[in-house]
Amino acid sequence: MKEKNNNCIFCKIVSREIPADITYEDEDFLGFLDIEPVTPGHLLLIPKEHFKWIHETPDELVAKAFIATKKIINKMRESLPCDYVQIVVVGKDVPHFHIHLIPRMLGDNLPEYKRAHYKDKKEKGEIMEKLKN
Repeated sequence: MKEKNNNCIFCKIVSREIPADITYEDEDFLGFLDIEPVTPGHLLLIPKEHFKWIHETPDELVAKAFIATKKIINKMRESLPCDYVQIVVVGKDVPHFHIHLIPRMLGDNLPEYKRAHYKDKKEKGEIMEKLKN
């Protein structure tokens, strides 16, 4: 393993100090079942090297992560009862870049993200300008 954070639970899983139900492994990544799954088969894909956030992770590794994610999704769709696999990148619970892969069924009535609206066109325009520049 290239870089490790000794306080990171995911780094401890990579080094096998902590057990995990590993379902996928390649040179750069581990995939393992989430211990608090949203649905059966919910897993996490992590890089073996420690990066706290996706924006701190080298572009090449991020690209490889999503290629591995696609492989895992195809396997999940073949093996599990699911219509699609929801992917989520949050990272606040464990500060090690990871991708949640959650098997889902259409109409499963799981909670969705709360939606909001812009106050007005001015607010929307200001945000657009900040993001464009």
